[in-house]
Formats: sequence, structure tokens, C-alpha cells
Amino acid sequence: MSTTELAWFKSSYSGSQGDSCIEVALTEQAVHVRDSKDVSRLPFAVGREGWAHFVGFVAES
Repeated sequence: MSTTELAWFKSSYSGSQGDSCIEVALTEQAVHVRDSKDVSRLPFAVGREGWAHFVGFVAES
């Protein structure tokens, strides 16, 4: 699946101004992440387990 076919979404915590946001797209194997202000840049992907650890760390901060 190409990244243009992914269902990208922003966090519900993103502001309406559109600044400092990322978008994510979920697949069975990974979580894809891109800069919402520059979608022409290549996104990166991280395994779902790695993403869960990251989100858990951020939630504790």
C-alpha cells in the first residue's frame, strides 16, 4: 500500500490553526507518521508496539 492510499488523520488534540501537527495512518503492521504542514515529505513508519510505548511515555509526561 502506498502512503497516498493511507487514511491519514490528525490528533483530536490538534489545534484549529494547523500548526505543529502530525498526521498518522494505521495499518496492520505499522503506524505511519507525517508532517501535516508538508505532506510532500516522506512519512516514516514505526511498528505498532513501538508506537504504543511512545504514546505511553508521552501520556506519562
